[in-house]
Amino acid sequence: MIPRAIFYPLLSRWMLLSLSTAAALASTSAATLTAPAATPAQPTAPLGGIQIVLQNGFGLPLSAVVLKGDKYELKTEVGKFAVGATIPVTAVDHVFGDKPPAINQAIALLLTGEPAEGEKLLIPILAEHKDTAKLPGNFWLEAARVSLVANALQGAAAQCEALAKDILAIAPTSGADPFAALGKALLMPKSTKLEDRQAALKALTTDVQPADVCAYASYFLAGLLKSAKHDGEALEAYLAVPCLYPSGGMVLNGVAQLKAAELLTTQGRHKEAVGLVESAIRFTKGTVARVLASKLYESVK
Repeated sequence: MIPRAIFYPLLSRWMLLSLSTAAALASTSAATLTAPAATPAQPTAPLGGIQIVLQNGFGLPLSAVVLKGDKYELKTEVGKFAVGATIPVTAVDHVFGDKPPAINQAIALLLTGEPAEGEKLLIPILAEHKDTAKLPGNFWLEAARVSLVANALQGAAAQCEALAKDILAIAPTSGADPFAALGKALLMPKSTKLEDRQAALKALTTDVQPADVCAYASYFLAGLLKSAKHDGEALEAYLAVPCLYPSGGMVLNGVAQLKAAELLTTQGRHKEAVGLVESAIRFTKGTVARVLASKLYESVK
């Protein structure tokens, strides 16, 4: 087994090299990419709209239907479907459309110290998308999990428990939803020993956990390590988010890179910080985190 004192510095260097290489490739790829292969046709949603797509490929605006029992009922006329017409849930294939921008903004807010503001953005999304929560491609599930994290950061245990139950009802697992465990770790009071809080989060960065849970846990673990003046370990934990758990989400990757860059600048490692900030700017488009990343970029470029 490689000693920790040797392994983690090597891992940190590898992460920084990987991110620098990725940034370089991204900056040149536009000139070298060929046209993408054709993909199956998708229904055309109204600008900014989201549709439920039937098994036959026909799309209905989410705003035009309401779930009643095991059927969707039309609130407005759409094509051959009159007001009051019903469609069995089993006839619906998936949800189609762009993810509501408020979800990414909420993620950025809770990661940058404003969980209450992030939670406010999610409330209307949870209400609007509850009727599609069990459909493939839905946005309710992600919004609910992000809301659980935001509530945990505010110490709202009751809200976390309620959300965990709702999530489990929508996406049953053999046990509690992994985000419920993340919420419990984040709910640990500040009076708890720092080592215990760190251990609770580190336990959620194992291979048995989903990538997004690992990414969030590593990000918040980094924050605890930083508060304990363990900057080297904090840097590794921040870098682990985009390097080890990249499928956890682009905004999460970007904010973790931003935090890693902030640590590097305090160590005078501005050249390494620049590459991370450039990547953070790309990943956090349309969020408050991009504003923060752009400000840091101006000071280190």
